[in-house]
Amino acid sequence: MSAESKASKPRVITKYRILGIDPGSRLTGYGLVDLIGNEIKLVAHGTLKLATTTGKVTVPLEDRLLLIYQKLSEIIETHRPDVLSIEKVFFAKDAVAALKLGQARGAAILTAKIHGLNVVEYAPTEVKSVIVGHGRAEKEQVARMLEMMLGKQDFTSFDASDGLALAVCHARIHGSHSTLGKGHQNTLTQSRSRTRMGLAESLGLTPEIVGDRKRITRDKN
Repeated sequence: MSAESKASKPRVITKYRILGIDPGSRLTGYGLVDLIGNEIKLVAHGTLKLATTTGKVTVPLEDRLLLIYQKLSEIIETHRPDVLSIEKVFFAKDAVAALKLGQARGAAILTAKIHGLNVVEYAPTEVKSVIVGHGRAEKEQVARMLEMMLGKQDFTSFDASDGLALAVCHARIHGSHSTLGKGHQNTLTQSRSRTRMGLAESLGLTPEIVGDRKRITRDKN
């Protein structure tokens, strides 16, 4: 094949689909994005309602864990993601709540592995740093930044926007890491560090500007 023929051959851009999950024993948020080249495109987002958010929970925990498996399986089978991006375990003052959250997280990870997905984990502060620019951002700021990037959204809950943030976070970090040359010795951790301010800076925004934006109200139902 001549050099001219090689030059005229179109470059194939791979689509990489990411499912982000914000696990919870009552509400589990999810978001899906496609990474196509360096572009992030929204696929879907929503909230899996496993039990009432007001008053005493009447649905046994084991049944809620089963619901996570069933509903998450439907999402995976419908959208066919390549990877699951999920929030890391964090320490909470309420040990019982932390235990339930850990079980919900485990159910989501197990579901992903049953369906053959790779799993990546991010700390909440890391996700906020990548999306907003600092690790102590409020949920409203994260949701607003996502809207600035992807357009106006009708988030059913902050769980949904947090799930989408996890997907976008991995898209930013994976995209940055995948563009490194083979001769470089950069690690994924170094790539994450360079990405933390990337989204806010690319939109010409500072954390203060984002904080001044109108807050998104959460549906209490």
